[in-house]
Amino acid sequence: MSANIAEMEKRRAAARMGGGQKRIDAQHAKGKLTARERLEVLLDEGSFEELDLYVEHDCVDFGMQDQRIPSDGVVTGSGTINGRLVYVFSQDFTVFGGSLSNRHAQKICKVLDNAMKVGAPVIGLNDSGGARIQEGVASLAGYAEVFQRNVLASGVVPQLSLIMGPCAGGAVYSPAMTDFIFMVKDSSYMFVTGPDVVKTVTNEVVTQEELGGAVTHSSKTSVSDLALENDVETLLAARDFFDFLPLSNREEVPERPTADPWDRLEESLDTIIPPNANQPYDMHEVIRKTLDEGEFFEIQPMHAANIICGFGRVEGKTVGIVANQPMVLAGVLDINSSKKAARFVRFCDAFNIPIVTFVDVPGFLPGTDQEHNGIIKHGAKLLFAYAEATVPKITVITRKAYGGAYDVMASKHLRGDLNYAWPTAEIAVMGAKGAVEIIFRGRDADGMAAATKEYEDRFANPFVAASRGYIDEVIYPHSTRRRIALGLRKLRNKQLENPWKKHDNIPL
Repeated sequence: MSANIAEMEKRRAAARMGGGQKRIDAQHAKGKLTARERLEVLLDEGSFEELDLYVEHDCVDFGMQDQRIPSDGVVTGSGTINGRLVYVFSQDFTVFGGSLSNRHAQKICKVLDNAMKVGAPVIGLNDSGGARIQEGVASLAGYAEVFQRNVLASGVVPQLSLIMGPCAGGAVYSPAMTDFIFMVKDSSYMFVTGPDVVKTVTNEVVTQEELGGAVTHSSKTSVSDLALENDVETLLAARDFFDFLPLSNREEVPERPTADPWDRLEESLDTIIPPNANQPYDMHEVIRKTLDEGEFFEIQPMHAANIICGFGRVEGKTVGIVANQPMVLAGVLDINSSKKAARFVRFCDAFNIPIVTFVDVPGFLPGTDQEHNGIIKHGAKLLFAYAEATVPKITVITRKAYGGAYDVMASKHLRGDLNYAWPTAEIAVMGAKGAVEIIFRGRDADGMAAATKEYEDRFANPFVAASRGYIDEVIYPHSTRRRIALGLRKLRNKQLENPWKKHDNIPL
């Protein structure tokens, strides 16, 4: 027995050393943690239970039969974050550069299968050179097996990808199909083809960071949701983020005790809207003063900042927030903001997270660039997402809600459950100046001024919409938190089902 135990300890020790001390030192020299060190930061102390510690590859080509390292480049298993179950895999760059073999892929597939069976989120820590070339098509088959499970798990359990090193070629598509992606600045990157291939094919000279670094993907492409400074900050952000997520689509949203009174009044909101309709204000202030203890976890803050998306809590329970941001492009809807918000709304709906929408939108962004790049189809994504969502939906119009953008932003007509407006709300087809130029074309300056005032008196308020039942109540801004808290209580047992279908056909 003692010999068997000694052999087990020896094998465990070998597995824990990964590619050896030299490669571990090289990983540390780059300012990066090893695969196992990352799991120690991510998970509750002592909670990690490893699976498949002894798995090795089965490749016999190109001398690989003489290079077998236990765990085969990925650490897999489960643990807890603040006491809640999570399944994890962490690729080990010290073993064959974290490259994916067929056995490596099978380990990841087992994690995803187990997570779906029991209903628990999956967090993947990606740090890999890509497919293991020595295995040829077998490694590609492994990737496809992982992709298939990412798709099956989508909408069943939350999936979070932390990109903590290279992620190139086919490897990028697994994270791309997960719900959220966090990247590390200056040490992680994602691209389908690297700088060398780009130079050969298109003659463009570009660095890895410019082509697919964390800042590029979190600001320009929207592939990444957050760009963080280092491994530890990324892992701690993932812990905070995890606390907002339900374990699966069968579970309620998590609840955290709070001392913040549900009926807290915020007098400062009564004066946050500037007297000049064209003057901006920061919608973040409205959001934070509405949520528990001002805590708000924003998603994609560097991309399409004219719309704000993220998670907060009301009475301790998670809510999803979508809000126009008047500080950026006057809060207008464009291609990028529509796609960003649509995906977020669909995630919330998939996991039964109520959606609170703050509206201050002058319309859709005009111009040939927007039209030629498909604003019609992309704008329809957000419309579609809100219309199909069956979770509780509460909308607060703070100032402008013009044209089709009024309809799109969780209006009563898209099955909004509670639609509130502040007294400063203006709900109309368009602003007074543009409307008058169309209706009263040809009048002199005095006539146009009188017509503009007439139009403003008639429509630059929420009461016409309220008189038709499109707005449920015009509320004091200072009571916004109280109204939302009460609304969410009422809607807790909401039941609404869409007609049966295999799946919808959202305009992609």
